[in-house]
Parts: sequence; structure tokens; C-alpha cells
Amino acid sequence: MKFGKLDDISDVDFSLPPINDRTLDLLGRQPARRFQAYVGLPRWASKDWVGQLFPRGTKQNEYLHYYSRSFNTIELNTTHYRIPQPDQIQKWAQQVPDTFVFCPKIPQVISHYRKMIHSESEMEQFTDSIRVFGDRMGCAFVQMHESFGPALMANLETFLECWPEDLPIAFEFRNAEWFDTQQLFAPVLGLLREYKAATVITDVSGRRDVLHTDLTNKTAMIRLVGNALDKTDYERADAWVDRLKLWVNNGLEKLYLFPHEPGDVEAAKMGTYLVEQLNLKLKQELRIPGIPDTSSSGQISLFG
Repeated sequence: MKFGKLDDISDVDFSLPPINDRTLDLLGRQPARRFQAYVGLPRWASKDWVGQLFPRGTKQNEYLHYYSRSFNTIELNTTHYRIPQPDQIQKWAQQVPDTFVFCPKIPQVISHYRKMIHSESEMEQFTDSIRVFGDRMGCAFVQMHESFGPALMANLETFLECWPEDLPIAFEFRNAEWFDTQQLFAPVLGLLREYKAATVITDVSGRRDVLHTDLTNKTAMIRLVGNALDKTDYERADAWVDRLKLWVNNGLEKLYLFPHEPGDVEAAKMGTYLVEQLNLKLKQELRIPGIPDTSSSGQISLFG
């Protein structure tokens, strides 16, 4: 993920924004009856995980099977470039356990080339395909092009009017104009609330403006972009877990958390750390990533 990356992070203020009362009001300010946490990476296929996430000798067509035994979701970026056929979706869904969900990214032909309009045919093809995930469907998300600013808000409303109500969706805003003033961002938040759509929160070193903390429903989708496991990555992870604990105590029902790092091994390490912290501080029971240890009742932790 190159968006917002910096070579020198020495002067970056990585602190989270202050607690957002709008978000607490939306959540309801009382604990959710049920909270579900999903942690995953931007891909499932990496030979670097053989011997760590995957047993030695694992074939490439078995990577998803083993990945889904470590993490319980995936930021499915492949759908951004090509709409998969329903039979391919079915094959993926059959390889994962019942606790796993996919989060497919909206095709770039819709989000980038057509600017969210005049793409009814592609939207129908895409939604027909991802419905095949069934119970393995998590939350689709739209990564806005950096040129998609407030002047195109009518396009976003047109898209939301066409998007099926039964498919959860979240939106990542990248154009700086959205965040120039709260007056600019507030109307789009209201629009997402109206259509029960979620926001994507991106925490990246070079674009601190996109690090908002506004939720528009009781789902949080967070993309945490690290810097090769710098100590600040772990500090940011800890801060996010503390913020999530606050949100859960105030009504957050669902979390999709996607750590990004420059390398696959680093991303898996950060994913493992986040799983461990969610288990510790939010009393979750997520599986610790790693190759299942068949010789005992537990699992080996990733990379020891």
C-alpha cells in the first residue's frame, strides 16, 4: 500500500484523534450484546509464510486453506482488478472455515474509471458474484480514487441508491478536500448513515488527515498501515486496541482490522500481535496465527 507512505517518519504525530462524541452517540453509549472481531491481511498467497503460517510442502492452491486457519478475514483486493466468476467465489468459500469472511474491494472500473456512476451492469455482475459467498461474506469496501472529492458527492449518492441493501459496504475517502473542514465531511457522513453504510478509517504516516474516527453504523473497518514494524507500529496498535475497547463498551458490534506492512512476514507479525491484544484486552477468543500444533492442545504462535 503506497498511499500516504513516508520514507522518514521521525516527525510524524501518530496519536489518535480525540474521542469522538458523534461516534459514541451513534453507537448508543452502552455495551453491545455481541461483538465480532475480524483480523486479516491484504493477501493470502505468499511463499514467505511456508513453514510459518503454512506447513512445509504446502502447495499454492492450498494457501487459502491454511491462511484461513490463522486469520478470520481477508482484504480481498483481487476483486478491485477483475470481477471473479461465481464458480471461483464458490471455490474460495469452500476452502475456509465457518468463522471466516471475505471483504471484497469494489472493482476499479466502478470506483475509479466510472467515478461511481454509469456502471449498473458492472455493479450487478459484481454483486451477483459476491452473493455466492453466502455466510462467508463480510463487508465490501470502496477505495475512492484520490481525485474523488466533495464535488462528486452526487455520484456517491447515486451509487448508494443502486447498491443492494442486503450487502454491507464501507467507504474509504482519500481526497484531501473531504477533510479540509468538518463542514465538508459532515454531509457525507450523514449520507452514509442514511444508507446504513460504514466508513473505512485509514491510519497511515503521510496522510494524517484521513485518520478520522467517525463511524456511521456499528461496524468499524480499519486499515493500519505500518512502517516495517517500527516501534511506533506497536504503539499505534496498542492505541487502537484501547480505542476499540472504548467503542465496544459503547456499542460497537463488528470490527474488520487490516494491518499493512511493507513485507508479508511483517504484516503477519503485526496481524498476530493485534490478535493477541484483542484477545487480552477485549476478551476475544481469536485463534493465534500459526501452524496448528497437532502434538498438543494448543497452537504454535507465529514466528515464536
